[in-house]
Parts: sequence; structure tokens; C-alpha cells
Amino acid sequence: MFLIRAISRPEKSVVVMKALLDAGFPAVTKISAYGRGKQRGLRVGDVTYDELPKDILLMAISSKDKDFVVETIVSSARTSPSGHFGDGKIFVTPIDEIYTISSGKKEV
Repeated sequence: MFLIRAISRPEKSVVVMKALLDAGFPAVTKISAYGRGKQRGLRVGDVTYDELPKDILLMAISSKDKDFVVETIVSSARTSPSGHFGDGKIFVTPIDEIYTISSGKKEV
């Protein structure tokens, strides 16, 4: 199992979540956040916006579905065919254990 953390523009998170749902992956946690990437925010004239709104999407995915889910997120989160700075990042990390809180049981 893997944990996928996708940081995207807020206006694209609805598109990404729909694409994941349509692909058969309905379980997503969405968190609103603020931050900046390598571009160091956004400069408009004399004003610099240091913290830009972002959404973080969290998903637990089986190993066999990892590449498909990552590609689904990439293709639906891009703002153009070649993408732009600020479109986001995807972090994939292994999951060692998962527990269901209501039952206290470890999932397999």
C-alpha cells in the first residue's frame, strides 16, 4: 500500500476528485492549505503573494494501482497540456500499517 499526497491548485481539486471517482477511486481526503513552491509565490506588479491557496488530496492506494492513480492525478491537475509552475506536486510513500478506528482492527 502507498499513501499518495497530491498538492494542487484549489480550482483543480474538484476535477481531480471527479477523475479519481470516475476511475473507481472514491476514497479521498481533501485538506485546504496555503504555501508556495520553487517559484516563491506569485508577483503581480509590486505585490508578492507569498502564500498561495492549495488543496492537499490524501489517498491510500494498493501497489498495483499506484502508477494509474498518479497518472490520473497528473493528467487532471495540469492547467494546460504541458503544465505550469504552481500546478502542484505528488508525494508517494509506503504505508506500513493501517488501522480502522471504529473496530481497532489492523487492515490487511
